[in-house]
Amino acid sequence: MATASTPIPTRAAVLADLLPAATTRLGAQARDLALVAGGAALTGLAAQFSVSVVGSPVPVTGQTFAALLVGTALGTRRGIASLGLYLLAGMAGLPWFAEGTSGWTMPTLGYVLGFVLAAGLVGALARRGADRTPLNTAVTMVLGTLAIYAVGVPYLAFSLDVPLARAAELGLYPYLVGDALKAVLAAGALPLAWKLLGKRG
Repeated sequence: MATASTPIPTRAAVLADLLPAATTRLGAQARDLALVAGGAALTGLAAQFSVSVVGSPVPVTGQTFAALLVGTALGTRRGIASLGLYLLAGMAGLPWFAEGTSGWTMPTLGYVLGFVLAAGLVGALARRGADRTPLNTAVTMVLGTLAIYAVGVPYLAFSLDVPLARAAELGLYPYLVGDALKAVLAAGALPLAWKLLGKRG
C-alpha cells in the first residue's frame, strides 16, 4: 500500500509520448488519431515489401516488423487501434495487405489478426520500459512475434484444412531466421532512439 512517503509508480512513457503535447483535449484526440492512422499506413506500406516463399502461401514482408514497431512506439491503446484500423480497412477492401491484397478470405488473415494482439502486448511491455535496453527490446519483439504466430498458424491450418504441424511447416519454420534478425534490428534501433532523445529509463 502506498503511503505519504512512498511514491506511487507511474507508467513509463512510450516513444509517441515524446511528441509535443497538445494544449487542448481536441488537439490531443487529433494527435492520437493521426498516430493511429499513421501507424496503420506504415504497416500497409511495409506490407508491400514482399517476397514469395516457394511452396508457402505466406510471403516474407515488412509488415510484421512494422506492426511490432507501431505497437511499441504507440503503446497499448493506440497500438491496438492502429493495427485494428489496418485490419478492418484491409478487410473492407483497401489493398494494403501483403502484395496489395485485401479482403477477409485469404489464409494469411490470421497473421493480421495476430498483429492486433501483438501490438497490445508489446505496447503494454513498452509502457513498463521494455524498449529501453537491447536485451529487453529483443525479448519484447520475440514475445510479440510469438503472439502473431499463435493466431496466424492455427488460422492457416484451419483455412487450408491441414494439420497444425503442416501449417507450422508452411507458415512458421521458414521465417524464424528472419524474425530473429528483426528482433536484433529492433534491439538496436529502439534503445538508440531513446538514447538520442535523452530519455533512457
